Amino acid sequence: MTDAGRKDFSTKAKEGMTPDSSKSTMEKTKEGLTDTGDKISRSVMPDSEKSTGQSAADKMGRSKDDAVHGGTGESVLDKTKNALGMGDKH
Repeated sequence: MTDAGRKDFSTKAKEGMTPDSSKSTMEKTKEGLTDTGDKISRSVMPDSEKSTGQSAADKMGRSKDDAVHGGTGESVLDKTKNALGMGDKH
């Protein structure tokens, strides 16, 4: 089960199983935007306030992001703030 405004597991699985070469530019753009929105939502709400399934999915997503992009301990929101010069690190 997913929380309101979040991608559900079946949507994520379908997007992941479909090769990028068979997706239109519009589909790729939409996926990129919804993935970014989902990551922001994932970092804003504490795991304790999420459904069990959403919390587990978010933990796996964060783990994957750390492995792929290198973990800094910062949320997506913090990284965005810092990149715009609005965070604690300038």
